[in-house]
Amino acid sequence: MLGLLRLILVFPLFIIICIIGTLTSLVRPFHRNNTYFVARLLSKLARFVGIKLIIRVPQHLTDSPKVIIANHQSNYDVITMSGGVTPGVVSVGKKSLKWVPLFGQLYWLSGNIFIDRSNKSRAKQTMTDLLAHMKKRNLSIWFFPEGTRSKGRGLLPFKMGAFHIALQAKVPLLPIVLSSLNSFSINRWDNGYAIIDYLEPIETSDFNESQVKELAKIARDKMLQKIEELDAEVAELNRQKG
Repeated sequence: MLGLLRLILVFPLFIIICIIGTLTSLVRPFHRNNTYFVARLLSKLARFVGIKLIIRVPQHLTDSPKVIIANHQSNYDVITMSGGVTPGVVSVGKKSLKWVPLFGQLYWLSGNIFIDRSNKSRAKQTMTDLLAHMKKRNLSIWFFPEGTRSKGRGLLPFKMGAFHIALQAKVPLLPIVLSSLNSFSINRWDNGYAIIDYLEPIETSDFNESQVKELAKIARDKMLQKIEELDAEVAELNRQKG
């Protein structure tokens, strides 16, 4: 019953945010901060499903171009991981998103990029276009390198697209992680804490294209370690509040 009530509450709020975001994006289409504006609104919905978000954005973070890589757990990332989005960030999403009513149009107008993973030549061209896009508009690109939702299976193996882009653009990798939400239940009143944390940027200048898998492994290992640390911290925070 609680889950149903939450859906009845959250879904209209989600639609309202999408409408606000779409209207804003129509006024300033493809503006570099459209995604940030919408993401901050969406992250406010986390509290309505019983999640207390702690977001740790480093004070020294600059808006210079970078490739952001983040873990992708579930559909709820849209109201949790969205809290980690900063100004000047756009994301890469699968082509099928464009057909999602309202959200697909908002995603496009916000300046995000669709990629057709089923067509390798088109996907490669999209990646090439991304390089010019980043430099021309001083943007950072957000990837979920797992390529799909992990659904409780832990951090899945990474696809190489994000790492090729970082190497070709000669920009740092910025890993961002969200603590595990494996115990989340839409029917639980209090789902406790969740933490979004930024890792130290990984400079790519010391790597070349032949070392892309090594770069991906280094990034993934760092993210795995940080997720474990955050999970332990969340467990302690939840224990303390009883």
